[in-house]
Amino acid sequence: MERLKNEFLTELARRLGNCTEKDSILRDYEAHLDELLIELFPADEEDARDAVYSRLGTPEEIAELWKEELSVTPSNMKWLFVLLNVVLFAGGGALTAAHNLLEWKWLSLIWQYLTSIPFMIAFVYIFFWALLGYEIGRSFGHKGRNLVKRTFLIALIPNLCLMVLTLFGIIPHQWFHPLLTKTFIAACILLTALLYPVCLFGYHWGKKSSV
Repeated sequence: MERLKNEFLTELARRLGNCTEKDSILRDYEAHLDELLIELFPADEEDARDAVYSRLGTPEEIAELWKEELSVTPSNMKWLFVLLNVVLFAGGGALTAAHNLLEWKWLSLIWQYLTSIPFMIAFVYIFFWALLGYEIGRSFGHKGRNLVKRTFLIALIPNLCLMVLTLFGIIPHQWFHPLLTKTFIAACILLTALLYPVCLFGYHWGKKSSV
């Protein structure tokens, strides 16, 4: 079993070449190989090899996958999610302003429908943050944790700005009728506090699925 692990890691190292994350990738796969080979014991070496290739892929397949994944830079990933969050807030802000300033019947119908399902919208938004963590974990592995934190803090700026503007009345409270109930405000505070743990959960899930 030890020989199988060494052969696998040696071939993977050769296939990765000068990959920038080579050492961390090898450490991750060594840990997963240890777990898998313990699980497969006492299978013979050929059966174990087939099982390893089936579960993890061949060293060639893994190397190609990681080279493709690492072509996505942390900066691009960070600003992509920041931009998506800004687009969500801009779209919501435009809809809110249009509903309150324009007397369009079809727009009022959309507003009434959306305000009738606030917790469904909150659930979808939480999924967005989980997806943020998942994609970073899948693309950057254990080195993505700091990227999750930086991306989260920058992407959260529109959320905080909206809360401050609404709290101080710069955005009229009546614009958000009938959402601004005590229950909904408490839920928003709670959900905002949960966003970072949700991000981290998505990150660990993505990191695990990348192997």
